[in-house]
Amino acid sequence: MGLLRPFKVLYVQVLIGIALGVLVGALWPQVGVALKPLGDGFVKLIKMAIAPVIFCTIAGGIARMSDIKAFGRLGAKTLLYFEVVSTFALALGLLVGRTVQPGRGFNVDPASLDPHIAASYLAKAKAAPGVAEYLLALIPDTFFGAFAEGALLQVLVIAVITGFACSRMGEFGHKVSDFLDQASKLFFGIIAVVVRLAPIGAFGAMGFTIGKYGVAALVKLAALVATFYATSILFVVVVLGIIAALAGFSIFKFLAYIREELLIVLGTSSSESVLPQMIEKLQRLGAGKSTAGLVIPAGYSFNLDGTNIYMTLATLFLAQATNTPITLTQELTLLAVAMLTSKGASGVTGAGFITLAATLAVVPNIPIAALALLVGVDRFMSECRALTNLVGNGVATLVIARWDKDLDRETLARELARGPTAAPAAPAAG
Repeated sequence: MGLLRPFKVLYVQVLIGIALGVLVGALWPQVGVALKPLGDGFVKLIKMAIAPVIFCTIAGGIARMSDIKAFGRLGAKTLLYFEVVSTFALALGLLVGRTVQPGRGFNVDPASLDPHIAASYLAKAKAAPGVAEYLLALIPDTFFGAFAEGALLQVLVIAVITGFACSRMGEFGHKVSDFLDQASKLFFGIIAVVVRLAPIGAFGAMGFTIGKYGVAALVKLAALVATFYATSILFVVVVLGIIAALAGFSIFKFLAYIREELLIVLGTSSSESVLPQMIEKLQRLGAGKSTAGLVIPAGYSFNLDGTNIYMTLATLFLAQATNTPITLTQELTLLAVAMLTSKGASGVTGAGFITLAATLAVVPNIPIAALALLVGVDRFMSECRALTNLVGNGVATLVIARWDKDLDRETLARELARGPTAAPAAPAAG
């Protein structure tokens, strides 16, 4: 029985699922492709409970706040942090792309590439709303419409308004917030049940990735993939590591604490698949409920560090691979444009590639057809994007919580020292 004990741990099961998925996808590609519904089904099951979790956490947290202005200051600090760190990520991708030059020597003729491959992604990018439309889209058509569509930012808006309303309704508002706390326990309980299926989801998603694209595409563009992974690791260890150290905790202990979530994201290529679990774990680490509930969902649109690194690095790769000269001024323009287009990406698989197409559309020097070079390996890089996004938003939550005096530092130190343990069915109140 003692020998079987490690296999009862979720992250070990996820590792086994990933390994089996790689094996099946490599040996029997058609079978691997057929496993796609397993990965998609797991992500859909998780998403089923994401909107209610966010609503209950945010609305209940605001309803209990005695100083509503404090929430406004929290929002302002969050957006400021996101913008500064996101710019660091974009700049790092640009710097590494210029220094390493992973696309040099490819000598690809854009005319030899299939333009239809890039056209479909470009069409999706052009269909993205402008600034005014984007802001208007934050307002749902109906109260329940946002929940039905799974529009996280719309749910966030509804939760904030509901929380403000409850805070002004006295005793009745307190009763509503108590109900929301109880409801959140139910949805976290649902997540605790669904997450046990993570090994199956990781098996299906990884089997599809390897079966569909194979290792051949990965080998062909190994320089780009390796550069991107190395840059992301550098960002996490150095940039986020320094930020974490200034906030009083170790980035390595934090990574160990969320290892199960990291492995689930690795298997599913979607950081949304662990959003509720991250909210719960960050509360266990001492972050306040309202801070954890606000920063993580908002970060999925405004703080995508992995996507930011990918955008500038991949853009320079395509320019180098097609021998397209780019001046320093154009690179700085790319950085400025990416600061805007990166805010439209989300935590789901493939969003980073569409955002890259949107960026290339406004940097006409690089032929849009060059996107075809990345199609075969984008799925492999999507995993790294999602992992980096997840870590970035987790660190952001703890840093902003401390900045806003909403972090129990003793709890943080104790939990990180103890390491991850079996999560309770619901987060602690408060």
